[in-house]
Formats: sequence, C-alpha cells, structure tokens
Amino acid sequence: MLGLYRCLSTVLGPAIRLYLGRRQAHGKEDPARARERQGIASRARPDGPLIWLHAASVGESISALCLIDRLSADCPDASILVTTGTVTSAAIMAERLPESAFHQYVPVDRPAWVGRFLDHWKPDVALWMESEFWPNLLRGISARGIPLALINGRISPSSFKGWRRAPRTIRRLLECFSLCLAQSGLDAGRLKELGANPVAVPGNLKFAAAPLPVNQGDLAKTMEAVGRRPLWLAACTHAGEDDTVIATHLTLAQRFPRLLTIIVPRHPARGLDVERLAAEQGLKVARRANDPAIRSDTEIYIADTVGELGLFYRLTPVAFIGGTLIPHGGQNLLEAAKLGCAVIHGPHMTNFLAISAEMAQAGATEEIADGSGLAPAVGRLISNSALYAERVSAAETVANAKDGILDAVMEALNPYLAETGCLPADRG
Repeated sequence: MLGLYRCLSTVLGPAIRLYLGRRQAHGKEDPARARERQGIASRARPDGPLIWLHAASVGESISALCLIDRLSADCPDASILVTTGTVTSAAIMAERLPESAFHQYVPVDRPAWVGRFLDHWKPDVALWMESEFWPNLLRGISARGIPLALINGRISPSSFKGWRRAPRTIRRLLECFSLCLAQSGLDAGRLKELGANPVAVPGNLKFAAAPLPVNQGDLAKTMEAVGRRPLWLAACTHAGEDDTVIATHLTLAQRFPRLLTIIVPRHPARGLDVERLAAEQGLKVARRANDPAIRSDTEIYIADTVGELGLFYRLTPVAFIGGTLIPHGGQNLLEAAKLGCAVIHGPHMTNFLAISAEMAQAGATEEIADGSGLAPAVGRLISNSALYAERVSAAETVANAKDGILDAVMEALNPYLAETGCLPADRG
C-alpha cells in the first residue's frame, strides 16, 4: 500500500498542482509562499543545529507554542523550524514564535517535494504533533536517520478503526518514530496496538499551554464599548452551528435586553456567510474584519480575524465552544477555561475526550445534547451569578492543575536533543 501511495503521489503531480491552485483561489493557500508547498524553501538554512517541529494546523500549533518556547530556552544554539499546512496557523505563528524559531509551510506529500524539503533543511531532530501521518514525509525522515518523536500523540476512534484495517501500513509508519509521547492512556494503548514502540504518557501538552495572548489596548477599548451589556460568546463555530447561535440570540434577547452575542468562526473566511445569516433575521450586525467597533445597537458581533480569541475569552463570561453540535470532534475547552469563562459544549467531543471527561467530572462544563439546549444553558449562566462562579472556579482548577507536563515531555526528549547536538552538554 505504501508503494502504491508513493507511486500515485508521484504521477499525480499535475492534479495536485491543480488542487493547490483551487485552494489558493479560495484563500486556503498563500500565493506569496506557494513554492514552499513544493518543498522550495523561502530562506536559507541557519547554521548550527536545527530542530524541526511539525503541527498540522491552528490547534496543534498553539498547543506546541509552550514546547517551542522551552526548546528555545533549553537549546540556545539551535534554530527551530516550525511547519504547518494552513494560512491561519501561519499567521498565528508569525506573531507568536520566539526569536530562534521561524515558520515554513509543510510540503505536500509528494516524494520529490519532500526530498527537496529535507535536502535543504537537514533537520537534526524532528518533532511531530498529534496525529498527522504523511507516509512520504515520515519515511523520508526515517531514511535519513533523523530522530523522530511523536508529541502529544492522539488516535481518534475513527482513525483507530481505519488503521486497524491496514495494520501493516500503520505499523511501518509508526516504526519511523524513535519515541511516541501520547496524550492519554487511551491514546497510548491505541498507539501500542497499532505498532508504536516505545510509548510514554507524560500528559496532554494542552494543559501546559499558556493562556491565549491579548493586546491590552484592544481589550480595554472593547470592554469600554461593551460596558455593562449582557453578553456571551460562540467560539470556533463551524458551518451548521451559526444558525443555532443566531436563533439562541433571538430567544435570549427577549429575556436580556441589549444582549450582545459574539461569534468567532473557526475559519475567518466564513465571516461574510455568518453576517448574511444574522442580517436575514433582521439583526444589527458588525463584522470585525470590516469595522472593529462594537456600537450600542450592535446585536451580533462577528470576530472574523486571526489570533484574537484570547481577547474575546477575556471579555465574555460565558463561552459556547463550537465544533461540538456537528460531528467535527470539538475544540480545546481549556483555552476558555484558563481565561475565566463558564464553558458550554455540544456532544461531539471526539478529539478532546479526555479533557471533556475530566472537566465534566469536576462540574466545570455543561454539555448540551443539541442546539435546543443552548439558549437555556446560556441563560442560566447569565442570570445566576452563583452558578457562574462555581462553574468558572471548577474550570480554572482543572485547567491549571497539571504542572510538570512540559517538564516530563522535555525529559523524554532530552536524550535525542543531546545526541544530535541540539542540547548543550551541560543540560543533557
């Protein structure tokens, strides 16, 4: 199967280029850096040791920031190459990476493009976030003898079921990893069954992530604009959820005059679509990418910008987490919990099962079965200050309870970093 994949990814070059062109036309590829997707670097390789960390998209790259900062501090002589595959994640990395780190787009998984990428960058160590197993990339890394570690490894139920149908293929891919660090015991068990070895469970790196950043000037200005209005936030929403959020606003506005509902689409390009949905209901809408002001008559505010979720979590007392009313798999509840939000989510939390279960056990969240439960859940938290305070306290306790995870991850990585010269001898 791997041989067939390699053959097809080679001969289908024209079709892959056409696909990338279509993505670029829809704003999903960066035209100024399109050659990076073909493994053509846009800058020279820095001298000295190079650590390569790959994170698929926004969630993985944000989770990796605490590790990147730690690598930068512990490996002062090494440079850190961070790759992702999406425009949004690239924009976030451009703002948040430390001085010793820089971003490139990951090459599409064609042998020629992968080889070009690896021949240019020659990484000394490769760190792979979570679960994106690209065969040509992984086997290219292994063939060059580059130590490769899986960080915060996760195998979803659907992926586990699928990979079990191709046991030889996944075993050969997992054999490329020198070390697998799993998010949870459940993920570790799945990795082992699929052929990973060795596997350790230092904990979920998402617990070690710093609170999302904020521009304090923007926060003060937005807080002044909102004043004492009742408000709530629908964060990281996907298509199919915005209608429910808007209907929830219409229901709650009858009970809470001057209610402000803030919607942060998971993909900012959807801002216009969400604006149209709200306008069709006769609501007064403002879209941040078009006009950043929240006015006294604004009813729906669409925050369709990149990297500002930390602002809106700090602004609002109640946060519904999107990607959970549809079978998407959820988003990271901890980001809202660390910034004082009472958290609500739907039933689809496949990608965050351990986190959502732990928060539910602590009474830190409320799960609604479907969209009809959203208005009552939000209304209870807006109107009941004691319930709000109880929920926030429990969420903050869970979110901040796991010190030491980052230390455990670094302890596992140190032998590989020391062996390749990335870690100074006195720290190995």
